[in-house]
Amino acid sequence: MSLLPPPGPARRLALMALAVCVLSVAAAVVAFVEGSVVGVVWILLAGISSNMAWFYLRKAKIQRSGAAG
Repeated sequence: MSLLPPPGPARRLALMALAVCVLSVAAAVVAFVEGSVVGVVWILLAGISSNMAWFYLRKAKIQRSGAAG
């Protein structure tokens, strides 16, 4: 059983949100290493995109279970 839902719009949105989350965490690390306070903004963006990824994965799972039963 795959952790990801079948291909579809919700899966694509979840993967894009996850990519944004990973990239924003990397940007936050770089910003904090350079001594910039802008890293706080990157951390907030990571939190929002993480929540979006969970939302779209859950939405796809609910749609899949609704179609199956």
